[in-house]
Amino acid sequence: MANTNKQFLGFLGKKIRAEREKLGLSQEEFGKKSGFHRTYIGMIERGEKNITVGNMLKLATALNMELKEMIDF
Repeated sequence: MANTNKQFLGFLGKKIRAEREKLGLSQEEFGKKSGFHRTYIGMIERGEKNITVGNMLKLATALNMELKEMIDF
């Protein structure tokens, strides 16, 4: 289970980074748009932070995508 969790967090972080970069946003710009600090965004993108569903929804909204698209593992 722990390995699957780490795998998912890594996948999620890579997906968020790719979508952010597609939009041409820096971590700082994306943080302002989503309501989070840039260091928190960095931790998420590196798969270091286990985030809540509510925060995933905020990030998905800031990326103009559906939550289900973001978490399709």
